[in-house]
Amino acid sequence: MQKENLFTKSGIPSKKAKVNYFTGKIAAKDISAKIKPSTEKIYHVTFKNGARTKLHFHDAGQTLIVTKGKGSLVMYKKIGTGTKNFKIKKLESMNLNKGDCVHIPAKRLHTHGSTKKSEDFAHVAINSFPKKKSEPKTIWYESDFKTIVTEQLP
Repeated sequence: MQKENLFTKSGIPSKKAKVNYFTGKIAAKDISAKIKPSTEKIYHVTFKNGARTKLHFHDAGQTLIVTKGKGSLVMYKKIGTGTKNFKIKKLESMNLNKGDCVHIPAKRLHTHGSTKKSEDFAHVAINSFPKKKSEPKTIWYESDFKTIVTEQLP
């Protein structure tokens, strides 16, 4: 009698990340391309040698599950009414360690990544769909990470 195989295993494809959305080298795997979930996009991202995201927000929120190293999450507040050039204020900074899980609410400006130049930091990022069958969007900005946003990135 032949045993039924209940599991399948295969590699996760790499995702080509836009380098202008990060401050250093990253490697991304597109988990959702393999498992095809209907309510979120899922990625495994490794930040090399102190790399981090540029300032951004997600239209329906994001959950991060740390899988390696030490990193940080920094939340910002937008000041003023501009959409492409505006002031920002740092609200909170949080250290992230392997095993940590954090949810970032929709439309909250933030950045995350490695804190050490010599250590990789990795997390699973789960970007929720804003509504059924509507792909999540991320809005990216160029900033000084302190007081000002100079442009919205394409």
